[in-house]
Amino acid sequence: MIKARFQRDARGDIVHFNLTGHADSGDYGHDIVCAAVSAVSIGAVNGIEALAGFEPNVKADEVNGGHLELTLDQPEDGEQAHIAQILLENLLLSLQSIEESYGDYLSISTKQA
Repeated sequence: MIKARFQRDARGDIVHFNLTGHADSGDYGHDIVCAAVSAVSIGAVNGIEALAGFEPNVKADEVNGGHLELTLDQPEDGEQAHIAQILLENLLLSLQSIEESYGDYLSISTKQA
């Protein structure tokens, strides 16, 4: 199962997410849950870099897969932060849609600071 954990700050902004595990909903290369989660999460990371114009702190296990973590260290205010929040909220909504259909393979939790 893939576990998605989101952390919000006191203002309600997403400041961290962590994806761990494997969906195991199909054979390697045919796992649609893994593919969907990977696509939306990597798209959010790439979108922050390209559209918000800064590089978040990202950790990933590129050898074995099954781990992607993002922390927003900057900026807290302004247009860059607003763009990053839109992308992260969209990531959360996308993952929730996947969870609705494939809840046996994806679990999401959100923690408020």
